[in-house]
Amino acid sequence: MLISVYVPFAVAAALAVLAPRLAHVLPPRRAAWALACAALVTAIGWAGALGLLAFTGVAQIPEVAEQGRWSVAALQAEDPVYLVVAGGSALLLAVGVVAMGVAAVRQARLLVRARRERARLPEEGELVVVDDDAPMAFALPGSPGRIVVSRGMLRCLTGREREALLAHERAHLRCRHHLFQILWRLAAALNPLLRPLAVTGGFVLERWADEEAAQRVGDRKIVAHAVGRAALASAGASSPAALAATGGAVPQRVRALLAPPPPHRTLPLVAGALLLAACCASLANAASDSDHMVDSAQCAAYTATASPSPMGEHRHGPDFCFGD
Repeated sequence: MLISVYVPFAVAAALAVLAPRLAHVLPPRRAAWALACAALVTAIGWAGALGLLAFTGVAQIPEVAEQGRWSVAALQAEDPVYLVVAGGSALLLAVGVVAMGVAAVRQARLLVRARRERARLPEEGELVVVDDDAPMAFALPGSPGRIVVSRGMLRCLTGREREALLAHERAHLRCRHHLFQILWRLAAALNPLLRPLAVTGGFVLERWADEEAAQRVGDRKIVAHAVGRAALASAGASSPAALAATGGAVPQRVRALLAPPPPHRTLPLVAGALLLAACCASLANAASDSDHMVDSAQCAAYTATASPSPMGEHRHGPDFCFGD
């Protein structure tokens, strides 16, 4: 457990460094799913590892050891984790859980806000054109999702560019990109090392919608022009509860659209899968070692407290106490 319990931390740090590169070498759709799996697995691994380390400290409290009927000395001999490490792990886990709860409340409020905005829109049709000179365009997720575009935005674009803009917003709704965002934000709240992954994920979602729009329109340059003009015109006027075509790093998105579509690569996915497998395997091994540690400590406590029999022989532990 002394080594395996720290592997999830190393995997999370490695993904924080590799995630931005992953966003540029993989097709956006694959990159988004890869980042979602990475966030989920590493967040669970992070919490599990912190929980195991914290347990080694809590288990050494005499009152806890008495309730669990194990030997503190045997526990320390089996897995000598410093109390400061265990205490720090417990603190990090508590802070992470609270932060994730706060993030969950924030995401729920954004969904409620999006629902209220949808309720104020006209009932007919997926597309809603508002009579506003301020250029804006965004998608409101929900059932059904709605696309809101102002007349000011429509005047900034040509006919083909309008088609590209609407295709981009429809991709956000059709692929349920808001669920990816929620997952990344919750994972980053629990594990601060995953914050670069969450930022990269937002960029990947915009790239995914760009590529979907390019396939619908059939012209990557038209989509690039639409993204650039919409971003320059809107200047951040989109609703924070929505998914907008003007989000993300617009210059990088335009450059990617002016280049050929990204090729399908397998090696980055295999490497990432191996990292996540190592995270899961190490956490399972650490949990198994922890269980064995507690069993051994319980057997040691039973043996130490066993009283002599009438024949002068000492009673041994029960049949389930085996030595190594």
